[in-house]
Amino acid sequence: MSIKKLHFTEPGRDFEDGSPVGCGNLGAMLLGDTADEKIWLTHESIWSGGELDGNDANFRNKVDTLRKMYLDGEIGKIDKKANEIMNESIHSIKSIEYAGLLHVNLGFDGKTENYTRDLTLNTGVFDVSFTKNGCMVSQQAFASYSFEAICVRYSFSTAHDISFYVERENILSSGFENDILFYTGATQTGGHRFKVGIKLVTDGKSAFADNKVTVKNANDVQLYISIATDFDFGDEYDSKVDSVLDECGDYDEMLANHCDDFSSLFERSDIVFKEDEELEKLSVKERLARLKEDENARDYGLIGLYYAFGKYLLISSSREGTLPANLQGVWVEKLNNKWNSDYHTNINLQMNYWLAEVANLSECHLPLFDYMNNLLLPAGQKTAEVNYRCRGTVVHHLSDIYGYTAPADGLWGIWPLGGAWLSTHMWEHYLYTLDEEFLRNEAYTYMKECVLFFLDYLFEDKDGRLISGPSMSPENLYYIDTPEGKKQTFVAFSPTMDIEVITAVFKNYIEAEKILCIDSETASAAAKALTKLPKLKVGSKGQLLEWLEEFEEPEPGHRHISHAFALYPDNLINENTPELFKAIRKTLDIRLSHGGGHTGWSRAWLINLFARLKDGNKTFENIRLLFTKSTADSMLDIHPPFQIDGNFGGAAGIAEALMQSHEGYISLLPAVKDDICGSFRGLKARGDFDVDAEFKNGKVVSFKISSDKDKAVKVKIPACCAVTCEDEKLSSSDGIFTIKTNAEYKTA
Repeated sequence: MSIKKLHFTEPGRDFEDGSPVGCGNLGAMLLGDTADEKIWLTHESIWSGGELDGNDANFRNKVDTLRKMYLDGEIGKIDKKANEIMNESIHSIKSIEYAGLLHVNLGFDGKTENYTRDLTLNTGVFDVSFTKNGCMVSQQAFASYSFEAICVRYSFSTAHDISFYVERENILSSGFENDILFYTGATQTGGHRFKVGIKLVTDGKSAFADNKVTVKNANDVQLYISIATDFDFGDEYDSKVDSVLDECGDYDEMLANHCDDFSSLFERSDIVFKEDEELEKLSVKERLARLKEDENARDYGLIGLYYAFGKYLLISSSREGTLPANLQGVWVEKLNNKWNSDYHTNINLQMNYWLAEVANLSECHLPLFDYMNNLLLPAGQKTAEVNYRCRGTVVHHLSDIYGYTAPADGLWGIWPLGGAWLSTHMWEHYLYTLDEEFLRNEAYTYMKECVLFFLDYLFEDKDGRLISGPSMSPENLYYIDTPEGKKQTFVAFSPTMDIEVITAVFKNYIEAEKILCIDSETASAAAKALTKLPKLKVGSKGQLLEWLEEFEEPEPGHRHISHAFALYPDNLINENTPELFKAIRKTLDIRLSHGGGHTGWSRAWLINLFARLKDGNKTFENIRLLFTKSTADSMLDIHPPFQIDGNFGGAAGIAEALMQSHEGYISLLPAVKDDICGSFRGLKARGDFDVDAEFKNGKVVSFKISSDKDKAVKVKIPACCAVTCEDEKLSSSDGIFTIKTNAEYKTA
């Protein structure tokens, strides 16, 4: 695999312009400044607030009141009533907080020469080099998963003086002992405690005064950073930091260990687009600017680099034994972060993991499942019982590290599908890995509990259909005609996304039951309920309706495209459902014609949707728009502000354009342009297959499907009528071939 680097020719200007390193639970954002370096430190469990009981024993009565109004045809009055009776049942959670801002004052004046800043994605190492006043300086940083520490090193060609200190609100105590700068902090609410320790190893002389460490006459300065919280370690968080730092000190050994660990995951898959080699010499900022300034410019190599960066961010923010990646992965810059940088479950947390399986990073998916089982499952069971008087488990539109599952923020928070959508990730993990032990021991209970909730939660309308609600179509409104005129309305019953997600939950569970044979009675009940769900409808413009009826929208270019769930990430809508396949395309066209895709994650979703529609031109058009409209110079996704789901969703969409496996066969190059040349290796397909292919001018040249066992597999290759393997030649009229695994094929 070639070396993948994000190359810069100047320091970062601010947090969003920085370079991230992380090891799942720890993160650091570095600017690479030549005078006053700023390093934002984060730990995933420094989170304000605490466990919040947002449940309401009277909530079901309120639900029933709104349901009666719906059945009585009083839709125009429901929002007003919901605001009157629901507000006291809706609460707000708190934000994750940064651990502190580490300042490293390099004490340089004058002109900076020969500056470079590189983030090597293969190994997870950040490097800066420059010359100032005749002194050659190098800075290096990485986050070690094995040692649970962030490591920063400065090297100087001539002996030099530097100093460092930490800035942070709510520091309770601090000091410098045994070459360790330490401080204990508290969250702004909830009273949670954490400790940060920064161990200094240097050939210079150190001193401490006014909460600042000064190092004189040093050629080598190493900083080892450990952070621990009482959320993870109770009263032992203090000693945890000490024990981690005791193990730190051999920088070269830690670096080698880190590079081996990181690259073992990163190098499982690769995407390469052949492009002008001169472009690779440009900085990321220059490459992005080139695309913004010239609509005819192209840079396919940047697309491969974006995919690589998505893998890098996932490995850095989601490792086994840690919490899942939040809205900013594991990198935040202050106490109160936008949207609390929490776990939004109405697309954002899910999008964080769209890349995991196809990129061959299944282990990085596991923190999500641990979080679901350990926190959301029991909390959601309580919410289901108290709020709805239902069996099973439920999660609404957001959560936190304390497992909040009740409605939050506003009327849009009554949407009860978050946990159900998350359950589909468990099924997808099984489809990719065929890990029956995982299905039985980790996924089954959560999937079943979601089914039980909806079996109890759904209610019949006058036509005998099973209806969900009060709910909404995240986070969109529609107009209701009333005697007083048009009214904007949030609350809905069986919006299309509800139908799609509940259908997926029931179908996935039924399929799991066929494999595990644990509870045929519940599977039968789910199958019966499936037949009574409302059908998806096509509107007067040929579009897929977002609600049960056709309503005018106040914002037809809304950032959410919730009713597209059935196309991607699910596959209820595909080429075998031609009417719906055509209708969802019309929906996307309407959204875009009214300015849709204006946030990073929304644009990333569009990439995946057009890939599923097999439209290569629109897929790559939206990749370009993601780069030119919603990508910072650092390559981080911008909502705005920075929000990491666009990085993960965009990278997943790039893979989806090159390989798909949701229709019963592996499809190669389903959504590419005819001028694309390159290769991919190690993409994971459902059925536990690794897929490699080489392509030229938008057509497959050669491919290989690998598996632990030799078996037959169906492969679709557009515009291909024959393939050869050694002396064997296979022909096909529809481009679908049944081939054997672990063999190299070439197109004829």
